[in-house]
Amino acid sequence: MAQSKSEDLRQRADKARAGGQGKAREKYIESGKMLVRDRLQLLFDGDFDFEDGLLAGIHRDLPADAVVTCIGRIQGRDVAVIANDMTVKAGSWGHTSMLKITRMQEMAKEAGIPLVYLVDSAGARVDEQADTYLGRRAWGNIFYNQVVISGIVPQVCALFGPSPAGAAYIPALCDLTIMVDKQATAMLGSPRMAKMTIGEDISDEELGGALMHCTVSGLGDVLVKSDAEAIAKVRDYLSYLPSKWDGKPPAIEARAPKMPPKPLAEIIPANQNMPYDVKLLIDGLVDEGSFYEVKALFAPEIVTGFARLGGMSVGILANNSKVKGGVLFVDSSDKATRFIWMCNAFNVPLLFLQDVSGYMIGSKMERAGIIRHGAKLLSAVCESTVPRISVVVRKGYGGGYVAMSGASTHPDALLALPSGMAGLVGPEAAVNALYARQVAELPEDQRDAFVKQKREEYARDIDVMGMAADRFHVEAIVEPSHLRDELIARFRIYSRRESRVIPRRSAVHQV
Repeated sequence: MAQSKSEDLRQRADKARAGGQGKAREKYIESGKMLVRDRLQLLFDGDFDFEDGLLAGIHRDLPADAVVTCIGRIQGRDVAVIANDMTVKAGSWGHTSMLKITRMQEMAKEAGIPLVYLVDSAGARVDEQADTYLGRRAWGNIFYNQVVISGIVPQVCALFGPSPAGAAYIPALCDLTIMVDKQATAMLGSPRMAKMTIGEDISDEELGGALMHCTVSGLGDVLVKSDAEAIAKVRDYLSYLPSKWDGKPPAIEARAPKMPPKPLAEIIPANQNMPYDVKLLIDGLVDEGSFYEVKALFAPEIVTGFARLGGMSVGILANNSKVKGGVLFVDSSDKATRFIWMCNAFNVPLLFLQDVSGYMIGSKMERAGIIRHGAKLLSAVCESTVPRISVVVRKGYGGGYVAMSGASTHPDALLALPSGMAGLVGPEAAVNALYARQVAELPEDQRDAFVKQKREEYARDIDVMGMAADRFHVEAIVEPSHLRDELIARFRIYSRRESRVIPRRSAVHQV
């Protein structure tokens, strides 16, 4: 009896959902990685709502043409997903898979829903380049769409395996990239190519591994140990953002902050030169368990991440005096800039916690472009239109004060703790600049006392409790124990205003 059309469809669909078979599949599972549809089951609240192109590639024995494109729900919100199936021709892209990928990108933009990329792919198929390399409908459309979509809906990448050559630009063009340690790699040229062309002998992990990208290059934003942890991080990340640029971040029920090991006033040393871990201050301010750090391993002298204050999403930037004194370097300027752009794109208020003596100086930094990169950070701060509060925790000196949303960049409020000091330079540098000749002329046994006296006088001048408060240079000086409540109250009011619009086509920035 002839097979019915319905039976034929079921068989084809089952074959497509099964993905690749044989030794490649077995090796993939043995490596500890999850199959693509198992990842999707873990990502979504339940079964996904629908899938496009399930039967694509079925006549060529390429189930779903190596990529699953579907819509599902995460925490009750619709989300679009593009997920490579590494068991089918190593998850590579052909002409049909490119059509599937670009269609799902367009759908996410049109529907105004977040877009998740689950990347595990050998990249483009060389044997299909005749159809998909040069024309207007080509692999490059994937990157074009990412750029066009950027800032309209959130785009997040979880990188489970390879993403080589041109495919490496998918994680690079996403808002956030999560990488699985010892599994994920991204590189423009393979170790074999590096050996052949430039004589460099290097491993995959050293050349483009997850740890390298999360600590050195800055491509990776979050380093995780497993597929399941990566998927959990995707779900968590989206919870801080609206589905679309013109929406409000979702608010949840407020939680009290984590109980600090000691009162906040004692966590912050009175001695301006004594380092401390600013993450302890953050934990004492935000809702417990809500801090989602971004680029924790890259340029750790500045801490960036999402959190909740009274259930509201905020983006936090904090100088970490425990690492390099919290001074701004080239990488930390870039890290802060991109995080500000991301928060501003999706209507997430910004909180700056200042404890900075300025930008790093010296010939090495000048040659690395510290002025250029510092200007980029200044631009990001000044262009941001979301509610913005800056708190002078301790030091707020020089260009670092301005770059960390000082009063001249027009934040909604500049607050300070009683320990705050703001000035062009700190007491040590100021006294050295103003009195170096006078100190040299003093008898040696009088120099220390003179320098100490002058530093104390200068410190009184830049103490926020004095001139800054008297002349209304700060909106308020707040006790550390009251800072959380003050921030919640202020963000609640500032979030009511309309975002400012700067009328122009585009600013011209240093890169």
